[in-house]
This record gives sequence, C-alpha cells and structure tokens, in this order.
Amino acid sequence: QVQLVESGGGLVQAGGSLRLSCAASGKMFSRYATGWYRQAPAKQRELVASISNGGSTNYADSVKGRFTISRNNAKNTVYLQMNSLKPEDTAVYYCNLGGPAAWWGQGTQVTVSS
Repeated sequence: QVQLVESGGGLVQAGGSLRLSCAASGKMFSRYATGWYRQAPAKQRELVASISNGGSTNYADSVKGRFTISRNNAKNTVYLQMNSLKPEDTAVYYCNLGGPAAWWGQGTQVTVSS
C-alpha cells in the first residue's frame, strides 16, 4: 500500500510563489510516473503537471513557464514549484502516483489572492 502526503500549500498574493511537496511511502515510487492535479470549486479535477519515471515532464498549457515539476527518487518525493501565481491557480492540489486509477494524496489547499 502506498501513502502520499502533500505539504506546502497556503495563502499567497498574486505574483508570489509556493513549493508543494509530496512524500510517498514504500518502495514503489521510482517505478511510476507521478504528477499534480488540481480541483477548483465547481470544476473538474485537472492535470497540472506530470513527470515520468524517466524524468520526462508534461504541463497544462495554463501553467507552462510558471510551474516546474521535479522528483527525487532517493527521497520518494515529487515537487511542484509554482511561480507567478494567479488567482485562477486557486484550488486544492492533489499528488498522484501511477495514474488516475492508482494512488492519491489527501490534497493541499492553494489560495492566491488578488
């Protein structure tokens, strides 16, 4: 069983930065792609960024150039560096390992004030 624990969310002004972290338990982390999704009120959950087990990255168009995903397999951790934050980035951010049908974290709230 894999457990994912996110941290790093909070309240920030527009233009600011936050860094999210997600630590995974067990020994499965390095085998799988991992990523970050977000869900804003009354909206569907959407993929923000993903990184394969080989390090290839993929980003939603809305965050390209502002967000950077990275992983440290030795620490079983995936990160999301978020810069130039906008009010529309406000959402609960979820860590995922292995794709939507696999493992999820509990979510961390990110609120960007204008």
